[in-house]
Amino acid sequence: MKAASTGRRSMKASELDKRFDDGENITGELDLASARRPNREQRRVNVDFPSWMVESLDREARRLGVTRQSIIKVWIAERLEKKAS
Repeated sequence: MKAASTGRRSMKASELDKRFDDGENITGELDLASARRPNREQRRVNVDFPSWMVESLDREARRLGVTRQSIIKVWIAERLEKKAS
């Protein structure tokens, strides 16, 4: 395991596991700046929508108090989850 950014010594995974299992706060031992969530990496895509669709998305986003991007992400995720089930 890499040493934490605080300059602490590195430790074996088994020692970290034991400290965690014993209920210790191990946050200080983690390099959170380089933490990654598997299968959650972001990728930028560009999609062209007709004007009427963008206007409709914007109206719905304003109504819900969220961004256009959020609406698009949620709706696509819902559709993909529905298709997967």
